[in-house]
Amino acid sequence: MTDCTIVSGGTAYDREAAIAARLDAHISTAVLLAGTHGGRHPLADTAKWPHMRVETIMAGCPCCNAGMVMRVMLDRILRRRPARLFIGLAQADHLRHLQDYLSTAPYAALVCLLAPVDCAFVASVGPAPACFPRAEPV
Repeated sequence: MTDCTIVSGGTAYDREAAIAARLDAHISTAVLLAGTHGGRHPLADTAKWPHMRVETIMAGCPCCNAGMVMRVMLDRILRRRPARLFIGLAQADHLRHLQDYLSTAPYAALVCLLAPVDCAFVASVGPAPACFPRAEPV
């Protein structure tokens, strides 16, 4: 089963920075980002995380467009059986919908949803610590 963390809110840079802060170079990790990112971004240096693979889907809500794009990308990612999956979701108001989507078949048997990360909140309380304890499943 793949541990899955949804990272939402804030800017694209905030979401990537939150994901980068939680990466472990020794664990196979997949990152699915909604939207495109211009210029430098925290996940650009893939040499730091040799077991990470980043996929990007078009901007907008990946769970609302009948879920087709999200379903195809998730299927591709989960076939590789990463230990961790981070989903960068631009619109925090779609968090519950995406959690519900991942809690139904077939994804409920493939992913373990961990506590989500709200980048709008993280940005308001200051920089995140370098080390995070493992979150309990939701």
